[in-house]
Amino acid sequence: MSVHENGTAVNGTAVSEARSPVREEVPPSRHAEARTAPQEERPSDHATAHATGPAPSHLRHLTRLLASEIGLTFRRPRNLAMLGVLAAVPVLVGVAVRIASDGDAGGSIIGQIAGNGLMLTFAAFVVMMPIVLPLTVAVVAGDAIAGEAAQGTLRYLLVAPAGRTRLLALKYANVVVFCLAACALVALSALAAGLVLFPVGPVTLLSGATIPAADALLRVGVVVLYTTAGMAALGAVALAVSTLTEAPIGAVAASVVLVVVSQVLSAIPQVAAVRPFLLTSWWGAFDGALRAPMAFDQMGQGLLAFAAYVLVFGSVAWSRFTSKDITA
Repeated sequence: MSVHENGTAVNGTAVSEARSPVREEVPPSRHAEARTAPQEERPSDHATAHATGPAPSHLRHLTRLLASEIGLTFRRPRNLAMLGVLAAVPVLVGVAVRIASDGDAGGSIIGQIAGNGLMLTFAAFVVMMPIVLPLTVAVVAGDAIAGEAAQGTLRYLLVAPAGRTRLLALKYANVVVFCLAACALVALSALAAGLVLFPVGPVTLLSGATIPAADALLRVGVVVLYTTAGMAALGAVALAVSTLTEAPIGAVAASVVLVVVSQVLSAIPQVAAVRPFLLTSWWGAFDGALRAPMAFDQMGQGLLAFAAYVLVFGSVAWSRFTSKDITA
């Protein structure tokens, strides 16, 4: 028994001696290092990811969405047809003035076209601001949300990680880009027609002062930007209406009716008190660019009115779009 016990003890001692080096090979400090090392690396990884990864990728995603919206807008045959009409109207106005004027220049913008082709640009906006440009913008903005709902593609757009607020902002940004393109197209078409049909030289402004042709071109740029702001305000109204219905034609019709009613009210002297609150009352303020010096106070008030419309109707669109149930 003693031998067995001694043998066992010897064996136990041998086993313990054989196991003890294994325990000594991985000291506790290494276990601590193995646990702490990943924890020390992860914060830096997350910090790097937040600092460099998500922001550029998110920005690229929004840029791709906006580029896709702009591409779809400018590839639709209906929108291209409307842009073609916008380009054709200044040419038609120039041809009509060329045939009927016989070189006689009047005091109005239309009458001065015969004496200077640069005035055709300003005359084109006078002719197109009441209904042609607003109708074009209302079609695009009114179709922004309602058109997607009618086609059943709005739910698929919301699957993208952009969110409803960002999607609505992208839709409105697309409308603003279209407004800028439409106004710039009108100006370029009118400039080309004016150079071909009429002589070009120093421009006599509505205030009676004469400025060089180069300064007149700068004022054309001011008119384009001011008109774009006015159309962008109408785009906010049409976008808000577009969130209230799933029928694009209804959104477009409602926006156009609002424009017509506003213009009728602006023409009635008995309701002159409401004229400063009407969007259409400020569209014609771009003629401040045809005075010396430029009427920045009048155009500034118009820009404030446009900003107020964008804020109010943009809030209505956001409140409706972020809370409605998307079923189409």
